[in-house]
Amino acid sequence: MSEELELVRGSDNVFRDVGLPDADSEQIKAQLAAEIIRILRERSLTNAAAARQAGIQEADISRIRNADLDRFTIDRLVKVLNGLGLHVGVTVSPQPLAPA
Repeated sequence: MSEELELVRGSDNVFRDVGLPDADSEQIKAQLAAEIIRILRERSLTNAAAARQAGIQEADISRIRNADLDRFTIDRLVKVLNGLGLHVGVTVSPQPLAPA
């Protein structure tokens, strides 16, 4: 017997989709951490080397690699990216109107 599954289209923010508080902030933190992880992989940096470059503790690099972002603010993640030689830009756009 097969069940028919309902397809539900999500938004661009999984944190909002599951009803978490501060969903927009969590999404930004996840995007910044993903970029940090990408740079670390691309440059084949160890946690120690990445920590030296970014000016943070090795344990914090490990937390970022494991997406354990509770201890990080957006500005702290931006500073890590800056320490790795990257510039972070911000784009602001209007929210789409909810269907009536």
